[in-house]
Amino acid sequence: MTKRISIGTWAYSIGPYEENPVPFAEVVQKLSELGFDGLELGGFGVHPNPDSQTTQDARAEVRSLWESRGMGCSGLAADLWGESLITAASNESYLSTFRKNLEFCCDLGIDVIRVDTTEDPRVLGQVGDEPALEDKPIVDYDQALTRVCETWNQCAKLAADTGVRVVWEFEPGFAFNKPSDVFRVLDGVNHDNFSTMFDTCHANMVAVHGARQPGQRETLEGGIAELARKLKGKVGRLHLIDSDGTLHDNHTSTHPPFGEGNLDFDAIMPDVVAAGCPDDWWTIDLCFWPDAWAATAKCKAGIDDLAVRFG
Repeated sequence: MTKRISIGTWAYSIGPYEENPVPFAEVVQKLSELGFDGLELGGFGVHPNPDSQTTQDARAEVRSLWESRGMGCSGLAADLWGESLITAASNESYLSTFRKNLEFCCDLGIDVIRVDTTEDPRVLGQVGDEPALEDKPIVDYDQALTRVCETWNQCAKLAADTGVRVVWEFEPGFAFNKPSDVFRVLDGVNHDNFSTMFDTCHANMVAVHGARQPGQRETLEGGIAELARKLKGKVGRLHLIDSDGTLHDNHTSTHPPFGEGNLDFDAIMPDVVAAGCPDDWWTIDLCFWPDAWAATAKCKAGIDDLAVRFG
């Protein structure tokens, strides 16, 4: 199957670019010139989002930016980080924000919405020698799991009614970041419209390095490939990027461009591809990379090579 290639636009609007973000129209133009089939929209900050584009006309104008160039949008990274998915006793606020972003997806013709658990892994217990959170209580694991799964089951149902798929990006920066956690959440949500976002960089930090895991560290002997095999049929979006085994700002996985990390893509890609995905998008993620704009062309060449060999 021929792969469509996109890249997350958040790489050009947060982290090193927060003080001087690349204007969205310029992002779309540059990606088109580089031969991208589309983009994955970071719906927050100065880039298009539900709070800045509030009318149908404004949203249609955003959609035309990529569609006029023959491009698509592979998904929305929704801004849910102001919500407390685990420590809040009620999910009413979270669901309200989710609905707002779901409507935005529908208006822009986006059929995948990304979520995460929104809160630091320390809400589930001590993480290494990191200091405890001062403003968050530790929540009982089973209670936290129930809150997450019940809420995401509701989200999956809401999204299914609109034809939008919900994908969860598990990673070191947020709670439920052990391999067994991933399977427990999937089992707990138990909905066909809910699956994982498999990011090769995060998979390395979760399955190989056990980064920022509360309590006893948990890894998989077979690393990324084993995690992919165990998630067969449960992958809803694939993010491809390298990893050097480090964390950015002691929070989330470092996302170096292809060739600047140590992942053996020849070894892991057969299992990653065999895990399956319901669409043909492959997405680059350069989140927090200090010179993402300059690295974009290199990453496009790298993922094109992988698509030729493994797509």
